[in-house]
Amino acid sequence: MKSGIPLPRTEGISSRQAHCDLPEGTFEREMGREGFFGPSTQLYHRHPPTGWSDWEGPLRPRAFDLGRIAERAACPWDAALVLHNDHVRYRFWRTAGAMETLVRNGDGDELIFVHEGAGELFCDFGHLTIAEGDYVILPRGTMWRTEFQGKAACLLIEATNGAYRLPEKGLLGPQAIFDPAALDTPRIDEAFKAQQTEEPWKLRIKRRNVLSTVTYPFNPLDAIGWHGELAPVRLNVSDIRPVMSHRYHLPPSVHTTFLADRFVVCTFCPRPLESDPGTLKVPFFHNNDDYDEAIFYHKGDFFSRDNIGPAMVTFHPCGFTHGPHPKALQGAFKPKRTATDEYAVMVDARDALDIGPLAEGVENVDYVNSWNPG
Repeated sequence: MKSGIPLPRTEGISSRQAHCDLPEGTFEREMGREGFFGPSTQLYHRHPPTGWSDWEGPLRPRAFDLGRIAERAACPWDAALVLHNDHVRYRFWRTAGAMETLVRNGDGDELIFVHEGAGELFCDFGHLTIAEGDYVILPRGTMWRTEFQGKAACLLIEATNGAYRLPEKGLLGPQAIFDPAALDTPRIDEAFKAQQTEEPWKLRIKRRNVLSTVTYPFNPLDAIGWHGELAPVRLNVSDIRPVMSHRYHLPPSVHTTFLADRFVVCTFCPRPLESDPGTLKVPFFHNNDDYDEAIFYHKGDFFSRDNIGPAMVTFHPCGFTHGPHPKALQGAFKPKRTATDEYAVMVDARDALDIGPLAEGVENVDYVNSWNPG
């Protein structure tokens, strides 16, 4: 990773360390590179960096209530496209019951996050029971289908022309955040064997976002076994144990769950708030000038945001400063609680994201004004 020009300097009035013991009456803003992984500088301002009075242009912060997407789709390829670029497709899939066809993604690995619902997933490798809060990674080329018990809603994040992997955990050790032993793989169990019928099945293959349909006179999910190191995996957010520090507010990058070639997936889970009196207890103001940020709010009380509920997405293009809303900022050093109570999925994309053709009423067009203290 490029480190830039090494230039540690201090000018004017500043704190001794980042995110701690800010000079009285100041607001800290971090200007950083490579999505918190690269060099950064903390600047100290007299006014909140989000104190704008007007906004024009395409970098406007956006918010979408995906809960307003009412249309259901039997097939994931018909899910609503929310955000996308050449390396990631970010979709919201409302469905119910059992899929009528099998699917295979020829464009990249598929990450399913189950926001609502529970059921069964059948794939080339066997059977998995899936439930709310599950991540399921399906390697590119995997054939699969779901049988939900009633209604379900899933976030689908495709690593277009790429693959998912685990982040390097360095000094923390390989069991940090979650032990890889907590990753479940499909089983060749009785439920899997019971669905291996001789009835016809159709397979819808997506490649370059164009569909091909293959018809089999039998169910092609008919494996009797497998061995190797490439397979789907399941991880529930309850098995994620976030890294924390009581004396320093850690950046979002420490919550990285999965890596892809040009984006990262992070998970925010309940954790104790920092207890040191001089340490920030809320996310610091920052402009992430290399990555677009999208946060999907799964459940809980989202302590740094006002008027945000489950199934909503905030989208912050790179190039402008953002941070906690005014109510959260009031508790920056003396919060009313001792721990967070939230689950959220963040995607940081290295390339600019485009917004999909969402239905009218899904976007909260007033979100840009939510930092206004009035």
